Amino acid sequence: MMLSLTRFFRVRIPVIQSRSLASISSSSSVNPNTVGPFQVFDRNAKRLQKDRAATREEGVRSRTVDYIRDEVANRLIERLLDVKRKFNTILDLGSGSGHLSKLLETETTGKVVMLDSSEKLLRRDPDTEFEVEVERIHADEENLLEVIPRNSQEAIVSCLSLHWVNDLPGVLIQIKEALKPDGVFIGALFGGDTLFELRTSLQLAEVDLEGGISPHVSPMTDSRDMSNLMGRAGFTLLTVDVDEVKVAYPSMWELMEDLRDMGEGNAVIGRRPFIHRDTLAAASAIYKELHGQEDGSIPATFQVIFIIGWKPAPSQPKPLERGSGKKN
Repeated sequence: MMLSLTRFFRVRIPVIQSRSLASISSSSSVNPNTVGPFQVFDRNAKRLQKDRAATREEGVRSRTVDYIRDEVANRLIERLLDVKRKFNTILDLGSGSGHLSKLLETETTGKVVMLDSSEKLLRRDPDTEFEVEVERIHADEENLLEVIPRNSQEAIVSCLSLHWVNDLPGVLIQIKEALKPDGVFIGALFGGDTLFELRTSLQLAEVDLEGGISPHVSPMTDSRDMSNLMGRAGFTLLTVDVDEVKVAYPSMWELMEDLRDMGEGNAVIGRRPFIHRDTLAAASAIYKELHGQEDGSIPATFQVIFIIGWKPAPSQPKPLERGSGKKN
């Protein structure tokens, strides 16, 4: 399924590299208490980016650019509603201002717990915008088990947050540990093909004008890795699928400005502090030449990976043993 949106506001951000997430070998032992040693992102820089986005123009700008998260939240809530169960509490991991939590109704749950590393974004919107009871926890998503007890959650959801964690396998293990037996995890994160148009345009411009390539867009998950990572974390009854959201912008400048106001700026450790104006101008021209539409706009593709997994429990259905079938 693919939806096209059109935006005519203004923008700024990075370039995407594909990141393989097999950061724990299949033969290694995993301690659920330990966040992996691989540091790709500057988590403090990401928190500050989200704080600034939440407070820019008293939050008006961040509300203006909520369209991507709102669209993905709508697709994620459809998957949650397919689970024919009412939960006492749902944990919204990396909730931001509550794009997904605002869609929860009393028929689905009585309470939502929102957890995010940015306190300003977490508290941007008042409780009156939510239908269910809201509890807010200011904490780092990478250290979930420091604030959420093991075997305590019936359901955990995460909408466009996990692509910023350093150790995705470790965080998935922590999510599984926080769930009760037969608890469900439903998440959405940006995939490696997100903003491929912006990535290629910046790379071509840098090669031409600067003789090399540097990381401007954060590395993101390859969709092919997610089933393996979920299984290795201990989830069962897995579902992994991919959607795309396409947005039309007047030019690359508007795209980059909106990305900044979303709090989706580059947070890679060792990133360059700026891009030369000549390089950006060249990239904008390349973007329009390679990907421009007949109406003068340029498209931006957001690839979204949706994942569903259950914590094992004796009551769950299990496949029959091999060779036990009665018919050929």
